[in-house]
Amino acid sequence: MIKKLAIILLTTILSTPLIAAQKTQADFDLYVVALKQEALAKGYDKTLLEQAFATAKFKEKVISADKNQPEVKETLETYLPKRVPQWKIDRARKLYKENQQVLEKIADEYGVQARFIVALWGLESNFGKIQGGHSVIASLVTLAFDGRRETMYKNQLWAALDILQSGHITLDKFKGSWAGAMGQTQFMPTSFNAYAVDYNNDGRKDIWTTKEDAFASIANYLKQAGWNDNLTWGRQVKLPDGFDSQSILQRGTKTRKQWLEYWAKSERSLADWQALGVRKMDGTDLPNVDVTAALVMPDDMGGRMYLAYDNYKALMHWNRSYYFATSVGYLSDRIGYPAIN
Repeated sequence: MIKKLAIILLTTILSTPLIAAQKTQADFDLYVVALKQEALAKGYDKTLLEQAFATAKFKEKVISADKNQPEVKETLETYLPKRVPQWKIDRARKLYKENQQVLEKIADEYGVQARFIVALWGLESNFGKIQGGHSVIASLVTLAFDGRRETMYKNQLWAALDILQSGHITLDKFKGSWAGAMGQTQFMPTSFNAYAVDYNNDGRKDIWTTKEDAFASIANYLKQAGWNDNLTWGRQVKLPDGFDSQSILQRGTKTRKQWLEYWAKSERSLADWQALGVRKMDGTDLPNVDVTAALVMPDDMGGRMYLAYDNYKALMHWNRSYYFATSVGYLSDRIGYPAIN
C-alpha cells in the first residue's frame, strides 16, 4: 500500500509542468519508474516493458525541437514552391507509374484516388525516404515527461506499446520523427492503431518497409475520414471586388469541432458561389455540377482563395493546416487527373 501511494505521489509530482532548467536526468529516471508501473497496471507484458523502457533515454533535443518549432512567416506563394518543387512532382509521377497496378487496385478497393495516396506519401516522407531516426519510445517518454501535453503523449506511448506487443515491428527498428510520427505515412501511434492496414497479409501492418501496407493505410485513413472519390479536393478561384469576407474560412487555431462549425457556415452550392460572383482563375464560370464547397482563405484577402470540397475536410482531419491540405491537393493536381471542368 505504501509503495502504491508513493507511486501515485511521484506520478502527481512529475506530471506537473516544471521549468525546463529544473528537470534533471534523475527526475526523468523517476518518471520512467512511474510510467513502467502504470504500464504494468494496464496489463502490458513485463519483459516487453523492460526492453522498451531500456531505450527510454532523456532526449533534450526532442524537447528543444518541440519548444522551438520554426515560426517562419510564409504565404502559399512561398510555401508551395518549397513543399512541392518540380523535382517532387516529377518523382511523384514516376513512382505512380512504377506502382500503378497496386496503387489503382487499392484506390478502387478503398474509394480514394491513387494520386492523393501518392501525394500524401510524397509530402509526409518523401516517398518513404525520410522517416526519422529517433526511438519512438524515447521520444514519447521524453515528451510526456516534459509535462506540457503529458496526457496526449502518454496515450501515444500506450499505443506504441500496443504496436510492439502486437508484433508489427521489432523494438530495434521502431523509429520515427522526434515527435513520434512513424513510417512512410508518418502516422502517430494512435493513428497507426486506428488506420494501418496489413495489405499483403503477412501478419504485420508494416508502414516502414512495405509500400503496399503504406498505400493501403493512407487510403484507409482517408476513407474513414469521409473521402468521396467522386470529388476532387478543391480549386483556386477569383473573388469579385468588395466580396463579403464573412463567408470565408480563415486561418486560426480552432478545435476540430469549431472548425467544422465554421465550415458548415461557409458551405454553399457551386451555383450559390457563382451567383455571389466567384469564378475560376481564368474568369470563366464555375462547373455546373451539384457540389457544395466552402471558401477557404489560407492567407489573407490579398492571397489565394480556394473553393474546397468535402475531401478537403478529410485532408484537414489528417493535418489541420490549410497549407498542408492545399499542398496535398496541389501535388495531386500536378500528378494529373480527370478534372471537373
